[in-house]
Amino acid sequence: MVQTLNPPAALAVAPARPAPRLLAAAGIAAGPFFLAAGLIQGLARDGFDFTRNALSQLSLGALGWIQITAFLITGLSVIGGAVAIRRALGESPGATWAPRLLGGFGASFLVAGVFRADPGAGFPPGAPADRVASLSAHGTVHMLSGTIGYLALCVAFLVLARHFAAHRRHGWALAVRLMPVAVLAGFAASGAAVAAFTIGAGLGLLGLSAVTARITLPSPLHSRGTTGR
Repeated sequence: MVQTLNPPAALAVAPARPAPRLLAAAGIAAGPFFLAAGLIQGLARDGFDFTRNALSQLSLGALGWIQITAFLITGLSVIGGAVAIRRALGESPGATWAPRLLGGFGASFLVAGVFRADPGAGFPPGAPADRVASLSAHGTVHMLSGTIGYLALCVAFLVLARHFAAHRRHGWALAVRLMPVAVLAGFAASGAAVAAFTIGAGLGLLGLSAVTARITLPSPLHSRGTTGR
C-alpha cells in the first residue's frame, strides 16, 4: 500500500508553538496605549499644542516621568509582541527577520525614554517659542533612536508582507506594504507640520498592533498549513 505524505511546503508554514498570550496581548496593546497616554497628557498639560509639539516633548517638565514611563512600557510591550510573533510564525516566510526588526523598534522606545527630546515651540512653559534650532546630545540620541526604530518598523512591514502573501492574504499583504508609505510620508511632512509626524508615527503603531493581532491570535491563517491541502 502506498502512503501519501503532506507536501513539505505545507508543513513549513505551520507555527512551531502557540504565541504566548500575555506577550501577544502586550504587543497588541502597545500602540493604543502609547497614543492614548500621549493624547490624555497633551490635552491636560499646560502649554502643549498638538500642532506645534511632538509627543516626545511630554517627557519634559515636572510631569515628564509619565511620558518616560509610557515610552518604557511601550518599548517592552513591543518587544514582547515581537517574541509572540516569532513563536506564531514558526517557519513561515519572514519568521526570522520580522521579529528582530520589531525588537529593534521596541528597543528604540526604551532609548527614547532614557534620552529625552529637547524643549522648544513653547513647551514646557518657559521654553523658547521657536522650534528647536539645534539639538543637544540627549535630543540627538532621542531623534536618532526614533528614526532608526521607525525605519526598522517599515522594513518589518515589508518582510511581513511575504508572510501574508504566502498565505494568500493579499489584502493584508497590500496593507502592510502601504503602511511604510504612510509612516514615511508623515515623517517627510514633519518639517511643515509637526502633526504630520505624529500622525505618521501613530499610524505605524496602530498598524503594528493590527498586524500583531492578526498573526498571534488563533485564526484560519495559522491552520491552513496543517491540513496538507
